[in-house]
Amino acid sequence: MDGLLPGLPGGERVSGAPPPAGAFDAGPLLLGVRHHGPGSARAVRAALDAAAPAVVLIEGPPEADPLIPLAADPGLRPPVALLAHAVDEPGRSAFWPLAEFSPEWVAIRWAVEHGVPARFVDLPATHSLAWEEDTGEPEGEAEHARVDPLAALAGAAGYDDPERWWEDAVEHRGPGTDEPFAPFAALEDAMGALRERFGAGGRPRDLVREAYMRLQLRAARKEFGDEVAVVCGAWHVPALRERTTVTADRALLKGLPKLKTDLTWVPWTHRRLARSSGYGAGIDSPGWYAHLFGARDRPVERWLTKVAGLLREEDRIVSSAHVIEAVRLADTLAVMRGRPLPGLTETTDAVRAVLCEGSDVPLSLVYDRLVVGDVLGEVPESAPAVPLQRDLAREQRRLRLKPEALERELELDLRKDTDAARGRLLHRLRLLGVGWGEPARSRGSTGTFRETWRLRWEPELSVRIAEAGVWGTTVLGAATAKAEADAIGARALADVTALAERCLLAGLPDALPVVMRVLADRAALDADVAHLAQALPALVRSLRYGDVRGTDTGALADVAAALAERVFVGLPPACTTLDTDAAREMRGHVDAVHGAVGLLAETLTGRDGLRPRWRAVLRTLSRRDTVPGLLRGRAVRLLLDDGVLEAEDVARLMGLALSPGTPPGDAAAWVEGFVGGGGGGLLLVHDERLLGLVDAWLTSVPADAFTDVLPLLRRTFSAYEPEVRRTLGELVRRGPGSGTGSAAHPATSSGFAPEPDAGRADAVLPVLRLLLGRTPEQPQATDDDLVEVGT
Repeated sequence: MDGLLPGLPGGERVSGAPPPAGAFDAGPLLLGVRHHGPGSARAVRAALDAAAPAVVLIEGPPEADPLIPLAADPGLRPPVALLAHAVDEPGRSAFWPLAEFSPEWVAIRWAVEHGVPARFVDLPATHSLAWEEDTGEPEGEAEHARVDPLAALAGAAGYDDPERWWEDAVEHRGPGTDEPFAPFAALEDAMGALRERFGAGGRPRDLVREAYMRLQLRAARKEFGDEVAVVCGAWHVPALRERTTVTADRALLKGLPKLKTDLTWVPWTHRRLARSSGYGAGIDSPGWYAHLFGARDRPVERWLTKVAGLLREEDRIVSSAHVIEAVRLADTLAVMRGRPLPGLTETTDAVRAVLCEGSDVPLSLVYDRLVVGDVLGEVPESAPAVPLQRDLAREQRRLRLKPEALERELELDLRKDTDAARGRLLHRLRLLGVGWGEPARSRGSTGTFRETWRLRWEPELSVRIAEAGVWGTTVLGAATAKAEADAIGARALADVTALAERCLLAGLPDALPVVMRVLADRAALDADVAHLAQALPALVRSLRYGDVRGTDTGALADVAAALAERVFVGLPPACTTLDTDAAREMRGHVDAVHGAVGLLAETLTGRDGLRPRWRAVLRTLSRRDTVPGLLRGRAVRLLLDDGVLEAEDVARLMGLALSPGTPPGDAAAWVEGFVGGGGGGLLLVHDERLLGLVDAWLTSVPADAFTDVLPLLRRTFSAYEPEVRRTLGELVRRGPGSGTGSAAHPATSSGFAPEPDAGRADAVLPVLRLLLGRTPEQPQATDDDLVEVGT
């Protein structure tokens, strides 16, 4: 098998392939590689060292030639990617990612280190991006299925797994020391046989790309002679070796669509390399490949040592004996499976069996952190970038917010200037469609002075930033312009109020006048009460941010108060004669307005009449027979929670709603409205009189109607916590009383006494003093102290 990859049939070379004796004896040195292959990367470095070409041609967009010298900058650290995007349509873009173990990156670095010119020779991005929308295939090629070269070669060698074949044939054997060009000659032989059989392999556009590559290769040979090295996908090598005419190649390129493009370097991640999309099909294990490329010797031992270190960081017991035994098991598995060295499959099996004790839970951590990894590349400031990107980089440095590929949580205290500025930046980016951070639920206080964000930088955000560059050159200016445009183009009133809230969160005072003008106009013209009710909560929430962020919300308060008055007037007529689905949707609006009115009354001074007018609306809803039972029950519950209705009034209204003359379906809807939602179960637990009314009604429902009301009741009671359902079951089992208990069933037997148990309450005082750091001689805890403990 002299010079051929192991396991491949045949031993004759394709005519014109370079012999091992000399690098340029048969013309240019064509180095066919696998994108992101560490074995190919090592072989490319050895071949370039041996051949010392005068110029290196690399598969990639030629518009990126001016970016190659940046590879000498230590600030450019892979994984990185060439980003090409249309100037007039930044969303139309493409990436050419490069990792440390990518042969193309190795070729670039070799050329820069040796002072040798390097050029990209693939089809220009100006054509490839314009070509994206054209999905048609040239005549005669559409019927060919796409061919996976590695799968075909693996099948010919008797492998059913292409990755395993590539590891055995290339990664585990190295480039060789005696003949650095032999691996490329063997791979060219194999690809030549595939091209003879499959032609373009279902890739008709490759014919156009290869025509352009041949033209660039001819131009380089005219300038430098035959001392030209080409680093490209092995699939293209036979086509580049093929003898064609210049006229034929130019004919393939004639009439290609064009558009204006910009290119730059952007950071990339190992996780993105693992996705099978974009340039150079993704690889499953970039972290493993990076390890193979970086480990000069004993790769299995070094890998398992890394795994042990990770598991120890996660407080798992892993000793040196575990690592030794795992290495032995991996070697044994490789011998049993006929492999030259243990691959990722063998090491993973050894890790599962020995280090993870058969569990896939820690193994998934190993896969996520090491096999794939969260390595994020870096790009120097000298790299070309749109002005918006540069401004964002300045803000990130000023606020000490470093982009990271690993997801992390960020807690912000908005009372601090730096944290407030960080929050504004993240809100501005979200408004621009750059989802670097997503709001998350705070684990501590839920006050308006605290925000929690979940941050994770993805390479696609570079495209989103380029797209947002049309709105301005700074993050503040672009977010302001985008907010104004969104307000003018908003279709629904709720969209405008939500936008007003986002403007306050993002600190966009210049955008607020436009948003408020649109909001006032839309609110005046919109007669749909549901739309008004849907818009009010966001508007009222916005008023809360004035105190913490120092924003003037006077105009917002006037609009919110006027909007609330219109809801008060229009809600009762809008709640009549609704079907089941409409009533359930309106219940959500009623709950939202109830909460908004409470906030509004607390926020606005001099507007004390808001809350009484809203309670009058709820009274009207609770007594109007044309209002669905779901809404009537909900109105009664809200009035009870506000302390407006006494328990006797509630019992009377419930008795009327659950009387024998009420259809079972309507009665069940009333119960769902009253006891559904938060706190409904505890209400029944603590007020046995209401529980008794529900129990008496439920036992009186006729058998033929019970199956109709059962789904409503199940939906209502299944939302309660298990402990609440258990307590209700105990109360119903012994028979709920009238609230004061009876001789047979005293109320105290359920665990709820008529008066508080002072002895049990005093038992918490020592713990409370400990939390407050007080001694028994110090004054007792005040209400402010209790608030402090709760916070």
